[in-house]
Amino acid sequence: MNKLIATVICAVVGLLCAGAKGDSPSHELALIEQDGKQWIGTWGTAPQHFVPGAIDTFRNQTLRLIVHTSVAGSKVRIEISNTFGDQPLLIGRARIARRVSKADIDPAANRALTFGGRASTKVAARSKVVSDPVDLDVPALSDLAISLFLPERTKATTSHVLAMQTSYVSGKLGDATGEVSFPKASPISSWPFLTGVEVAASPRGATIVALGSSLTDGDGSTIDANRRWPDALAERLQNAKDRGKELGILNEGIIGNRLLKDSDSPRQAGGPPPLGAVLAQLGPALGQSGLKRFERDVLAQAGVKYVVIALGVNDILFPGSFIPKSESVSAQSITSGYRQLIARAHKNRIRIIGSTIPPFEHAIFRSPFFGGFYSPEKEHVRQEVNAWIRSGGEFDGVIDFDKAVRNPNHPTQLLPAYDSGDHLHPNNAGNVAQGKAISLALFKAD
Repeated sequence: MNKLIATVICAVVGLLCAGAKGDSPSHELALIEQDGKQWIGTWGTAPQHFVPGAIDTFRNQTLRLIVHTSVAGSKVRIEISNTFGDQPLLIGRARIARRVSKADIDPAANRALTFGGRASTKVAARSKVVSDPVDLDVPALSDLAISLFLPERTKATTSHVLAMQTSYVSGKLGDATGEVSFPKASPISSWPFLTGVEVAASPRGATIVALGSSLTDGDGSTIDANRRWPDALAERLQNAKDRGKELGILNEGIIGNRLLKDSDSPRQAGGPPPLGAVLAQLGPALGQSGLKRFERDVLAQAGVKYVVIALGVNDILFPGSFIPKSESVSAQSITSGYRQLIARAHKNRIRIIGSTIPPFEHAIFRSPFFGGFYSPEKEHVRQEVNAWIRSGGEFDGVIDFDKAVRNPNHPTQLLPAYDSGDHLHPNNAGNVAQGKAISLALFKAD
């Protein structure tokens, strides 16, 4: 990836930062296994559009993608996404294994994956595939390595930018999916094509989806430490009694993501310098709005029974920085967006949980530097939205992230001990504090 573009992406991150799933009976009709078990997510990430002019290309190489599980299972399958590709994606071979360290895997826990009984698969443009199930003991809170062989020249048109996890691409040409020690491994910081890992669970199991922005995606936390707030919640659930151990968590956060609008919405271009040009460059990589992607990233997930909504901060922050000030949003617009998601969740029998927006006074963008996000008017909107979330009674439950990480002496600011340095994103300790602020009773049995 071009170093200049990579620097810009990192800067934005610093602020914001088988068959087709949609038409294959292998996924839609086989949510319940013959033994009575159902599929739930143990790991997931939201697909993102590539950054124009900064697309990674692989040539007859193997990816070894590292992911961290949330819930255990003895049978597993993966999801591969070509959501933003305009050409078919050829997967020559695929394997899943328990990771030992770095790119090395446990040879006794290394399984070949198939797709409709075949070792290779072609993922149609704008679609997804789900692998056939394979027997593998998958511990909770453990690392898996998913190896994908790309025999053709392949552009990573669909990826997840802010992995906060080191994965690897082989320097050796050809199929290296079965290699225990990955040959000439080069690190990468994204998750190309892989969007989900599912395990078979008892009927008591369920999936929790965290739908959010970079605050959910883990910006501000330590790479390879699994210190995003959904990770902290997963650890608490695994230490809880009974049903908590059967709940998986999918982190569907995207840097720069907004609830109401995205780069395809009207009047998004022409933001003031210096950040208007940054948004023009990144464009669709910041994701479709939460209202648009709710179907794909929440409703379509296997076993989903709960969703935590952690969107709204960028709707408040963007006007006057990335987009024209004239596009400022009201608290009523944001709560109206929440109401739409609440209605859609309830229609699908999903319990929807709201979360308050943490403070952002003194928030900065590092490169190019910008420190003008905060204003009393934006703070008023944040306070009004948070008051509605807390007392409106329309969400099925509430998580008070604002209270968990704010400075009690300066409630418009993050507590210094929880500040990653940009005065917007919590650090590891702040994410753990947010995880501890979540009542496990929110995820009660039906």
